[in-house]
Amino acid sequence: MDNTTGFDPGRYLTRVNGSEYLEVKWRLVWLRDQHPEAQLETDLVNHGDDFALFRAKVTLPSGAVATGWGSEHRDDFRDYIEKAETKAIGRALAALGFGTQFCPDFDFGAARGKVVDAPIDFAATRGNRRDAARQPASSVAASAEIGATAKQLKFIEAMAREANLTPAEVEQIALEAFGGSTRGLSRQDASALIDRLRSRMTDSALAS
Repeated sequence: MDNTTGFDPGRYLTRVNGSEYLEVKWRLVWLRDQHPEAQLETDLVNHGDDFALFRAKVTLPSGAVATGWGSEHRDDFRDYIEKAETKAIGRALAALGFGTQFCPDFDFGAARGKVVDAPIDFAATRGNRRDAARQPASSVAASAEIGATAKQLKFIEAMAREANLTPAEVEQIALEAFGGSTRGLSRQDASALIDRLRSRMTDSALAS
């Protein structure tokens, strides 16, 4: 691509948690700028108990393919279904190199501060971000202590089987990352563990 006339991602970066971030909508613009014929498919894999799981698949004309997964719970985002789909799309695009260096989607060391953007204008969400920033610390802490749902725990077990991990290996991951067993995870930590397992599956798929 001729960078003098094509899409320049540097023009559309925003600052989130002190880091540069390229929203999913701009990753999509980047994709269409380089590959107008690229195919994008999304699938609502699981929806119930205020929880949504999406799978997104992006196929380039060259044959390159990447799959991204995104999950969200209503307690974290009111528009959790849209958020889950957007997250899945963003991860699939990042796996193909569109915004990888400008997003924390695969940086699970910062899972507690993970970023999920919605398919809406950034400026329109600034008020919501300010409102969230004004929430009392006690309210944020209380939210983080809500226990993992039964659906989350079952999903962790299912993903572990698909990733060829034994229950002991999953417990070790939970211990190292969150300091306890899977049964003692908060809802937020359970979501982060699901992200870790999903990342392992994505890495395995890209390596195969």
